[in-house]
Amino acid sequence: MIKVGINGLGRIGKAIFRVNELRQEFKIVAINDINPDINNLAYQLNYDSLYPHLTEKINTEKGYLKNSQNNIKVFCQNRIDLVDWQSAGVDLVIDSSGVYENVLFASKALENNSLERIIITHCPKNIDFTLVIGASHEKFDSDKHKIISSSICDATAIAPVLKELHKKWSIENGYITTVHPWLNYQNLMDGAAISWTKPGEIYHHYALGRSMDGNIIPKPTSAIEATCAVVDDVEEKNIGSFSYRTPHAIVGSADITLNLKNSTETEEVIEFFKELEKKQKFKVFRNNFEPLVSHDFKCCDYSAVIDHRWTNVINGNLLKIILWYDNEWGYSNRVVDQVLFVSKG
Repeated sequence: MIKVGINGLGRIGKAIFRVNELRQEFKIVAINDINPDINNLAYQLNYDSLYPHLTEKINTEKGYLKNSQNNIKVFCQNRIDLVDWQSAGVDLVIDSSGVYENVLFASKALENNSLERIIITHCPKNIDFTLVIGASHEKFDSDKHKIISSSICDATAIAPVLKELHKKWSIENGYITTVHPWLNYQNLMDGAAISWTKPGEIYHHYALGRSMDGNIIPKPTSAIEATCAVVDDVEEKNIGSFSYRTPHAIVGSADITLNLKNSTETEEVIEFFKELEKKQKFKVFRNNFEPLVSHDFKCCDYSAVIDHRWTNVINGNLLKIILWYDNEWGYSNRVVDQVLFVSKG
């Protein structure tokens, strides 16, 4: 079983840990986090406000997080390359810190610790490959791709959908609006929007510094840039994008409007996605026809749920399609899939 280290025990790091506790796909043997309180790390793993508690509690003992399934060495370094991953027997590191500096030092960490690969859970530059299951996984090259981006939750949901639509009907242009829950760098009360990726920087989009409680905050999104990076022949210049950061804790949505070159009908699109769900290898597509709301998709382990109550084709070429996705749980399930996928490669 592959031995994994997690760099950064934030929302995504903890979700990956929880997903793997359920799936038991690999062995987590090391965690690095800037929080020096190991008991607090154990507490955060044991209890969560959004997801079910662990079936077996994590305890601490002499610098380790432990239960009957785990014996995890804990480090407290502010850079990925300063961690002695090799001493814990780590094969692959998941960098879920969200800090761009760790991307810059990923190569050094890789070489110093004889790691097989590093997977980075956002969409930076200076990586070998961006891997989105259902969109770009067939292009993965085991010999060349050592530092891998797992992209972002929005692209994990949107990219496979756009890829399949483009292959079938050819996308000419369109517009995508994402609805995204709050994130932990946002403010409870009005203030400056302080970057999480580059600590200390003030984000130029001042509205993002407003209170996350009670406000719908319009903002730019990197969802289309990330999506077009992994979908061939769909260019960013042809897809407009926009996002609302909304006052809720979990589950995102994407409202997609596309002009298709080849005409189709609503029922044909629905049947197309039904067939994709039947034959898929990974849990990428799921179809919904029930009158559900965002909370109903919490803990959904699919990349994208296509809500066909709203699928609609106008005049043969204008398509409206709505997606739901658990931006932590669904995304983290795909990261776990990626670990298995690149390890086999």
